[in-house]
Amino acid sequence: MGHREDLLAGAKRCLLEKGWSRTTARDIVAASGANLASIGYHYGSKDALMREALFAAMGEWADDVERSLKEEARSAEGPGAEGSGAGRAVRFEAGWTRMLELFGKHQALWRVQLEAVMRVEGDPELRAAFGQAQPEGRKGLVALFHGIPEDEVDEESARILGSFYMTLVGGMAVQMAIDPDATPLAGDLTEAMRRILTGPAADPAD
Repeated sequence: MGHREDLLAGAKRCLLEKGWSRTTARDIVAASGANLASIGYHYGSKDALMREALFAAMGEWADDVERSLKEEARSAEGPGAEGSGAGRAVRFEAGWTRMLELFGKHQALWRVQLEAVMRVEGDPELRAAFGQAQPEGRKGLVALFHGIPEDEVDEESARILGSFYMTLVGGMAVQMAIDPDATPLAGDLTEAMRRILTGPAADPAD
C-alpha cells in the first residue's frame, strides 16, 4: 500500500482502539508507519482523515451486514415465506437476531460512531458527511431486510421503512453501549411490533 492507504488503515485502527477524541496525529503516524507531513499532503488535515476512516469502517460494517442478512434470507426461504404476515415476522426476527450478533462483533465501531455523532454540532463537515450517508443507508437497510436489490427501493419506502430501520439501529447501538445485558432481543422487537399493531396479548388467566 502507499502512504495514503497506510494512513487510512492506521486511522481506522486507532479509531477502533482509542476512540475519536483520544486519537492523535502521532497515534495515526505510529499505526501507519507514515509521517506527520503525509497526513496534510494526502488528506489536508487529521480531522479529514478521521472522517474518511470512520466512513470507511462504516462501509465495512455495511458489507458485513449485507453478507449476513443475505445468508439469513436464503436460509429462511420456503413456501409462504415472502407473502404472509407470519413469514415477514419470521424474516424480521431472523434479520435482527443476526444484526444483534453483528453489533456485538463491531462494538468498537459503534462506540466511535456514537462519539462522532456527538461532535457534529461543532464540525459542519462531519455533519455533512453523515447527512450524505443517510439516504444511502436508509435504502440499504430496506433492501437488506426485504431481500430486494437496492436500486428497486423507491423513495417513499426509503423514507418510511428506511427511517424506521435506521431508528431501530441507532437505538440498539445506544442501548448496547450503555447496558448490553438490557438490550432487547430480536424476539422482543417482534413482539413489541405485534403489540403495537394488535394490542397486548390476552392474559391466559382471563
